[in-house]
Amino acid sequence: MTETEDRKPQSDEARSSYDSDITSEFAVPAGLVAPRGGTEPETTSEFAVPRGLDVTQAPAAEPEGSAFDPPSTYHAKGAPTAFTPASGIPSAGLAKDVPWQDRMRTMLRMSVTERPAPEPVLRVEEGGPAVPRVLDLTLRIGELLLAGGEGAEDVEAAMFAVCRSYGLDRCEPNVTFTLLAISYQPSLVEDPVTASRTVRRRGTDYTRLAAVFQLVDDLSDPETHVSLEEAYRRLAEIRRNRHPYPTWVLTLASGLLAGAASVLVGGGPLVFVAAAVGAMLGDRLAWLSAGRGLPEFYQFTAAAMPPAAVGVALTLAHVDVKASAVITGGLFALLPGRALVAGVQDGLTGFYITASARLLEVLYLFVGIVVGVLVVLYLGVQLDARLNPDAALSISERPLWQIGAAMLLSLTFAVLLQQERSTVLAVTLNGGIAWTVYGAMRYTGDLSPVASTAAAAGLVGLFGQLLSRYRFASALPYTTAAIGPLLPGSATYFGLLAIAQNEVDKGLASLTKAAALAMAIAIGVNLGSEVSRLFLQVGSAEKRRAAKRTRGF
Repeated sequence: MTETEDRKPQSDEARSSYDSDITSEFAVPAGLVAPRGGTEPETTSEFAVPRGLDVTQAPAAEPEGSAFDPPSTYHAKGAPTAFTPASGIPSAGLAKDVPWQDRMRTMLRMSVTERPAPEPVLRVEEGGPAVPRVLDLTLRIGELLLAGGEGAEDVEAAMFAVCRSYGLDRCEPNVTFTLLAISYQPSLVEDPVTASRTVRRRGTDYTRLAAVFQLVDDLSDPETHVSLEEAYRRLAEIRRNRHPYPTWVLTLASGLLAGAASVLVGGGPLVFVAAAVGAMLGDRLAWLSAGRGLPEFYQFTAAAMPPAAVGVALTLAHVDVKASAVITGGLFALLPGRALVAGVQDGLTGFYITASARLLEVLYLFVGIVVGVLVVLYLGVQLDARLNPDAALSISERPLWQIGAAMLLSLTFAVLLQQERSTVLAVTLNGGIAWTVYGAMRYTGDLSPVASTAAAAGLVGLFGQLLSRYRFASALPYTTAAIGPLLPGSATYFGLLAIAQNEVDKGLASLTKAAALAMAIAIGVNLGSEVSRLFLQVGSAEKRRAAKRTRGF
C-alpha cells in the first residue's frame, strides 16, 4: 500500500471511533449528563439553593399585614412577657358609690382599650344616641365649667362623664384655655366624629357652676334617667339663671372685704372705713369700664386707683392712719387668687398649655393692678406724701380681731364669687381655720411666711375636698374664698411703693416674696386636694394614673 493510499479518507465508522478517543479538558466526561441551558449564561449566587435539594414549602399564611399573622419570632411555648399573660389583663374596678369626678379621672388616664365597658344605657332614645347632639351637649357643659374657673382636669372628667352616660365610651375630650374639642369613634373601622367649641366669655358664678355639677351628677347616676331633651332644658335654665346677689350687694361686699383685709395688716376702725370706701369706689369704676367695653386689664387698672388715692389723700391731710393698710386692703379685692390657683393646678396635673395661658392671664391682671397703683403713688411722691415702707414691720398681733377679720373676708369673698348661700358658712369657717393655722405658725412659732402660707393653704384644700365629696359638688366654692386671707396683698403694695420711691432692688425683692406666697397658696391647695384622694380613701378604687417620666429626658 502506498503512502497515498494510506492518506485516503477513512470510512464513517472509523472516523467516529477515532473522534471518541480524543479527550480534552473541556470535554464532558463519560456518564455525566450536561444540563441543557438556554442561550443566556446561567448565573449563580452564594444564596442560591443547590440543585437537587428539596425545600419544604411553608403552609399558606395570612396576607401580609393581617391581624392574625403571628410575628416571625413568636413561639407559643416561650412567649415573651410583652404579650398578654395567661391570667389575662386585670380589669379596672371602679366603685359605684364614689363621686363621678374620681371615676371619670381614672378612666381618662386609661387607654381606650383598657377602659371598663359602660353600664347598660337606659336614657338613650330608640335607634341609638344622636351622636352630634350628645357631643354638642357635652361641649356646652364643658364651656360653662371652664368659663366658671374650673380646672382643665375636672372639665375633661365632666365631658367624658356626659358622653359615657349616653353610651359614647370611645370618646376623647381635649381642653385648652379657649378651645374645647371632643372626638368620638364608634369603632376602629368607622370614621370619627369631632366637634369643638370656643370659650369667648368668662364669668364668676359658683352658683351656676354648682348647678352644672349637679346636672352632670344626675347624668352619671344610673338610677336617674335624664333624657337628652331634659338635659338640654336644664342646661338652658342654668344659662338663663340670674346671679344670686344684686350689684349693690357685690359693691358692699367688696368694701367689707377691703376693710377686713386692712384689719389683718394692723388697721383700726378709721382704716377699715377708708379702705372700704376706696374699694367700693374702685368697684364702681371697674363696672363703668366694663360697661364701656374696656378689656379686663384696664378694668383692674381703674379699680386699683381709688384705694391708692384714698391712702395718699389721708397722708397728705396728715391724718394719723396707716395709709399702707388702706392701700393694702384695697388690693386684696383685686388680686386674682382664683385664676392663680386654677393655673397652678392645671400645671401640676399635666395641662401645661392651659396652665401657661391662665398664668399669663394672672400676669396681665397683676400688671394692670401695678400700673394703677404706681400712677397714684408717683403722684403722691411728687406731692410730698410721706408713705412709709417700713410700716410693714409694725403689724400688731390681735388674734381674735384678726380671726374675725379673716372670716369676714372669706364671707365677702364668697359673695363676690356668687356662691350658693348654703356654702357661705362652710367656706367662712374654712377661712377662719386657715388664718388660725397661719397665725399660729407665723407669729407664735416664728416660722417662714411661705411655709406658714403653704401649710394653711394645704389645710384649706383638704377641707375643701372633703366638703365637696360630702356634697358631691365642685371643690372651688369651698376653697377659693377660704384662701382670701392668705393672699399677698401687703407684700405686693410694699414692693410697688419701693419701686415708686426709686428703690428698685428692694421693690423687686418684695414682689418676689409676693410671688412666692402666691405659689405657696396654689401648691398648698392642690396638695391638700391630692392628700384627700390618696390617704383618706375618698377616691375611686383604681387610683388615677399619672404620667411616668424618665429622669434626664
